[in-house]
Amino acid sequence: MTKKEKSIVVSGVSKTYTVLNKPLKSVRDILFNFKKVSNKKEIHALKNINFSVEKGTCIGIMGRNGSGKSTLTKIMSGSIQPDKGGSIERNGTHLLLNLGVGFSHELTARENIYVNGSTLGLRRKEIDLIYDSILEFSDLKEFADIKIKYYSTGMIQRLSFSIAIYAKADILFLDEVFAVGDNNFREKATKMLEESWLKGSTTILVTHSPALINKYCTKVLILNKGEQMFYGPVDEGLNVYNELGGSQK
Repeated sequence: MTKKEKSIVVSGVSKTYTVLNKPLKSVRDILFNFKKVSNKKEIHALKNINFSVEKGTCIGIMGRNGSGKSTLTKIMSGSIQPDKGGSIERNGTHLLLNLGVGFSHELTARENIYVNGSTLGLRRKEIDLIYDSILEFSDLKEFADIKIKYYSTGMIQRLSFSIAIYAKADILFLDEVFAVGDNNFREKATKMLEESWLKGSTTILVTHSPALINKYCTKVLILNKGEQMFYGPVDEGLNVYNELGGSQK
């Protein structure tokens, strides 16, 4: 498999956050503690992650809460940057589907559709062609000209999902997307994903569900406390996940 046939290459990716051990609650605290290094600590959300994703495949990312799944997904999609020395190579347009990440909440649904479509390289005429389908699929036609800061979480999820499906980025990041919307929308969304995305497209699926990993993925990445425990065949990966205390549902 040549490098050109890789959709994503993750090389030496780490992510460190610096936080205060104890919050500074008063002006006195700030004045007397702002230079004290001891008041700060580093949290290593990710530690030297390395793997690649072949074009046209679906891989899963699993781990218990706090393992670094969402942090890694955001780095892979370009939403946040890794520590110095790590790199992400993406070949193609990409979209992170995670509760409206990438939306401007001061814009309407209509405006966000055009902005997101443009970032994926679509011309205005191309967005015009899919605009009605996006609103119809998301059940948001009557809310098209309302700022999405007034939307519920479910409405934002539906809009985000619909844009992702119809705009057709080369790489789609799905962070717990199978929890999107109500039961009716979830069934519709799952059917659309299966028909339009999960066969032959490059997809990164973040989930706690071994059943979904088994159903859709060819490989799985297992994270634990920011460390890469396994990357490879699904059966072996799920065994590692279960050994780490993951759910078997």
